Amino acid sequence: MDGRAERLRQARIDKGFETAAAAADAFAWNRNTYASNENGNAPFSYRRAKEYAAAFGVRPEWLYDAAGPMRPAAEAGLVPVIGRVGANPEGSVLFATGQDPGELAPIPPGGTDQAVALRVVGHSMRGVADDGALIYFEDQRTPPTPDMLGHVVVVETADDEVLVKRLLRGSRQGLYDLESVAGPMRHDARLRWAAHITAIIPPFQARRIIRGAA
Repeated sequence: MDGRAERLRQARIDKGFETAAAAADAFAWNRNTYASNENGNAPFSYRRAKEYAAAFGVRPEWLYDAAGPMRPAAEAGLVPVIGRVGANPEGSVLFATGQDPGELAPIPPGGTDQAVALRVVGHSMRGVADDGALIYFEDQRTPPTPDMLGHVVVVETADDEVLVKRLLRGSRQGLYDLESVAGPMRHDARLRWAAHITAIIPPFQARRIIRGAA
């Protein structure tokens, strides 16, 4: 494996994706192409490096030829907008899809530098967050806790899906029901992690505070 492929693998793992297939599915990349890029069988171009870097939150120059630091310097008080949610009734999170890699938003009251934000797209989350709103959560990736039951939270399932759902107790310990704002209930899901939503910013204010938005 060459250095470029090794850096790509490192960026993918640091972002929380256990497998190359999981990352490819999350960002709608061709599985075979991405796997070939990561294992070094097919070196990727700088244009592709920019796409991967935006998805994994690293600098394309570092990813492509190890130039400079791995990650962009963070601006004090700002955190990344890492994806969008609500474009379908499933409440699936689409990481870095259709967004500028430089989108940042202020840390919400009570938040930390581990905070990240999602932009709501569409109207399937009406009643929780409207189209254009920002949803913040702490990106700490810890198991669900009892105080999350009954609340809308961000979760990752054992099937590599990241969702915004209301967390309910499942039929037995270690399983959870996931209630959608719109769409069917998911029963007895196994979860890797769950995170409280720490703030929801309405669309009008979200447009004013996002940095780097068009």
